[in-house]
Amino acid sequence: MTKTWAVLHDRDARLFLTAVTVSGFGTSALWLVSGVWVKDLTGSDGLAALCMLAMWAPTLAGPLLGALADRVPRKPLLIADSLLLAALLPVLFAVDGPDRVWLVLTVLFVYGAAGVVHDAAESALVAGAVAPPLLGGFNGLRMAVTEGMKLVAPLAGAGLYAVQGGPGVALLDAITFVLAALLYAGLRVRQSRPAPLAPPTSPDSGDEPSGRTATAPRSPRRGPPATHRRTLFKRTPTAPEAPDLSQTTPSRPTLFRHTPTAPKTPGLSPPATHRRRPSRRTPAGAGARHIWAHPILRPLILAGGTTMFFAGLNGALIYAVIDGLGHSPAYAGALYAAQGAGSVAVGLVSGPALRRLGERRFAAYGIALTAVAAGLRAIPSDPLALACSAAIGAGLPCVLIAALTAVQRETPDALLGRAVATAHTLVYTPNVLGLAAGAALVELVDQRPLSALLGVAWLATAVPLFQRPASAPRIASRSPSDANPA
Repeated sequence: MTKTWAVLHDRDARLFLTAVTVSGFGTSALWLVSGVWVKDLTGSDGLAALCMLAMWAPTLAGPLLGALADRVPRKPLLIADSLLLAALLPVLFAVDGPDRVWLVLTVLFVYGAAGVVHDAAESALVAGAVAPPLLGGFNGLRMAVTEGMKLVAPLAGAGLYAVQGGPGVALLDAITFVLAALLYAGLRVRQSRPAPLAPPTSPDSGDEPSGRTATAPRSPRRGPPATHRRTLFKRTPTAPEAPDLSQTTPSRPTLFRHTPTAPKTPGLSPPATHRRRPSRRTPAGAGARHIWAHPILRPLILAGGTTMFFAGLNGALIYAVIDGLGHSPAYAGALYAAQGAGSVAVGLVSGPALRRLGERRFAAYGIALTAVAAGLRAIPSDPLALACSAAIGAGLPCVLIAALTAVQRETPDALLGRAVATAHTLVYTPNVLGLAAGAALVELVDQRPLSALLGVAWLATAVPLFQRPASAPRIASRSPSDANPA
């Protein structure tokens, strides 16, 4: 736990976590109340369900929205994003009847889009503001805080809704975003603009090199240098420039805009005023290509997306599980509370666990724990059901924390916003598909065999992560284990 507590001694990490706590409280309260509010206004379950869909739909545009975090200074973007939401939420005071429900859905859609930009900018800024050895611990504490708010905020939001109605909860959420903006303003970051994206190292080496820092220039040959495990993204003052670095293949989109410069003196790097900056035409899909081509990120993101698909299936079975136990639907509150407690617990220990196990094994053990717990729900037992919920809460965040930490660590700064937003899209979108598939299956198949089959299929997702990466030669120049967080 030493390193985890070290996160709290980092000033920027404390400010980030406090901002997450404050804004997360308001967001969790609004998520619950929005559906209840629309249900009370219209009496329609379908319109109430659209509230959640409106907030999640912008995730599908994650690569496009996340590109803002790579083209706009990130700290001002976080502040502006928070203030935008604070100014937007009071619009809900105009909702006074069923004919204004469209206004609620519109606000929630914009809220979700701003949330995608916010998450991308925050994760990218954290990667530069928090020391790399503390990233895993920070992401774990962030998960613990988020899940903790889900235990407290909905109850507080429901109480406030009973007294002040939907506008009162909207005002509370707006205030939390103002406070978060003030906290973000106190961050001390070395640079507010994302670092320039390095040019391709050769015409056939891909659009972007992997890694974030290094000490030696890349040669025109394909592949990473053999003498160091990471590659360079900013030129050192004394390294001569390779003669063909400024060229791009005509058949590929140009990633860099060349500014006129004075003739270069051999052996000298160009002055700071002439450094290349990322072009606004840099494709939003560059983050997706980076993830897919990366031997560490691709299996983690695929495992995360598959896990969230099965999590959606498992979530759709919750009321069938409760029926099998002979309880009323309200018993779901006890199961969700146990699940939240498990998530808080794993968030507190994820930093040391990541350093000990590495991203792949940490994610694999979490998936295995979740799969076994989901399968055991086939056995009707109250103590077992509560234990399985706690185990699912502890296991499910592991792959999410591991994937985000790996993306922050293995992605060039100039691509980080797009890569984070793309990772969120690839990981969380399958959850919606799983919920839809589960809702259909639970009407056709009994819950007990369905839970058992789900557990077996889910467990198979962890198997590739226990194996060594298949593309070992491509990462031979990195540390001996892809788990090394250094």
